[in-house]
Amino acid sequence: MRFWLTLLLLSILVAASGASGFTNQTRTHSMSRSKSEKHDSSSLPAKIKRFAPTEVKADTSHLTPGDRQALAKIVEAAKLMDPVFLRQAWSGNAALLKKLRADSSPAGRERLHYFLINVGPWSRLDKNEPFIDGVPAEKPAHAGFYPDDMTKDEFNSWIAGLSEEDKKRATGFFYVIRRDANRKLKIVPYSEEYREFLAPAARLLNEAAALTKNATLKSFLTKRAAAFSSNDYYESDVAWMDLDSPIELTIGPYETYEDELFGYKAGFEVYVTLRDEAESSKLAKFGAYLQEVENNLPIDPKYRNSKLGAASPIRVVDEVFAGGEGNAGVQTAAYNLPNDDRVIREKGSKRVMLKNVQEAKFNKALIPISRVVLDKGQQADISFDAFFTHILAHELMHGLGPHGIKVGGRDTTVRQELKDLYSAIEEAKADVAGLFALQYLIDKGAVDKKLESSLYTTYLASAFRSVRFGITEAHGKAVALLFNYVMDDGGFAYDEKTATFRVVPSRIKESVRKLTHDIMTLQAEGSYEKARAMLARWAEIRPAMKKAFDILGSVPVDIEPVFTGSSVWRTSLR
Repeated sequence: MRFWLTLLLLSILVAASGASGFTNQTRTHSMSRSKSEKHDSSSLPAKIKRFAPTEVKADTSHLTPGDRQALAKIVEAAKLMDPVFLRQAWSGNAALLKKLRADSSPAGRERLHYFLINVGPWSRLDKNEPFIDGVPAEKPAHAGFYPDDMTKDEFNSWIAGLSEEDKKRATGFFYVIRRDANRKLKIVPYSEEYREFLAPAARLLNEAAALTKNATLKSFLTKRAAAFSSNDYYESDVAWMDLDSPIELTIGPYETYEDELFGYKAGFEVYVTLRDEAESSKLAKFGAYLQEVENNLPIDPKYRNSKLGAASPIRVVDEVFAGGEGNAGVQTAAYNLPNDDRVIREKGSKRVMLKNVQEAKFNKALIPISRVVLDKGQQADISFDAFFTHILAHELMHGLGPHGIKVGGRDTTVRQELKDLYSAIEEAKADVAGLFALQYLIDKGAVDKKLESSLYTTYLASAFRSVRFGITEAHGKAVALLFNYVMDDGGFAYDEKTATFRVVPSRIKESVRKLTHDIMTLQAEGSYEKARAMLARWAEIRPAMKKAFDILGSVPVDIEPVFTGSSVWRTSLR
């Protein structure tokens, strides 16, 4: 099925606080440096160079005049997600940004530049080490979602006394936790906390809705605008699933990566993209195999879904603009949303592939990395097609496997049971199950067998690209887990003489099957302890991988997008 594989592969490559908040933070965290011990700013240029400046643009010539005008309004609304996420990432960010902007010295410009890349004063690629004086030595796990002086024990004791409805809100995606006048914890909806930015964003989305003639885009824009004030995102998530428009917009609170305390709270992100109609249509055919893959997952049949959600659309797009959590540190290459289990059960989930971003990552990072870390005999097996295909499979696998589960006789979800460990485990599941699914389809004859020779080798090289992002965040932890598990199981091998790695063809398939089984089983069991043990054992950077990183030296880690045709607040601040 070479023709089908070509179609598949060509469409897939590869995510208000003022000074008072800053002061609160300093009371409860040790500061990064004393006045006499300053951060060495000479290292900042090298850190910044790890992100290769890359022009990101998309062809708008096929848009109608109305859609072109709507797109301009949408981009303006999208920019407002940046100040929202700035505050979500840390309560001291807004005050610190103001201070950094006032420093016009060359060193000050560099600090501002790197702050904007990271959306905060901690280097996401360097285990969240601070690079600016006077901030907490450790990036606060609670981010900006909870009071700076709140502990886990306090929160857990507090919610134990709440009604079931308030408990759901307190642990829900769309509410921050604050203190009232009596210093007691209280629940505040996002619509109230971020009204300063969400209200004008809603106005712009409604104005864009009035300009487009596309009924599905109009529906999503108006419903998402309403959600910004109602704090109820269900109807707009359903409308997003039904979106069928040349403009593919994702805007709102989605991922919970930034909440490292509990993994409950969603960060605001935005991706303004234009659909590649031809490739999206071809890719949709891949969805026909999802139920069959689910039925053959290497887990106890009782943990499989007998019927997946009805809709599983796949979109291939080119990015026009990204903001909020969508432009923090390492750039997102693809995503699978929504995260609301109600919507997933009823409508499935949508996979969006950012084609122009993926192409840039492959060319500027993965190819140079492969020439350093791979055995020379396997370097020729690196394939853009394999890289592209696995990212698609990764996104598809988020919708498969355990989601709604029973623990101790009660109905719950994997996300709720694994708490702060959920994101890393779920990303590891998607990565390894993506390899498993592609091998299944190769064996079945649904995908060209030629992919097999490049699939695992390309993933091996890509693992170094991913873990170079650091293992403080979910994606890095996930890839490190998979890499070390497969190394220990014999699927990958290391040559100490050449300091290179290779795939072991006779073992790799079984290693992938075993890890898929282990991760999905602990998810089905809702076992926090097994998840913690798995991450503790394998989610680490071991000496051989560290040595490879040292050799990689100046090879870019990722891209730094430069959006053309729009005045982006980050670019304009530099």
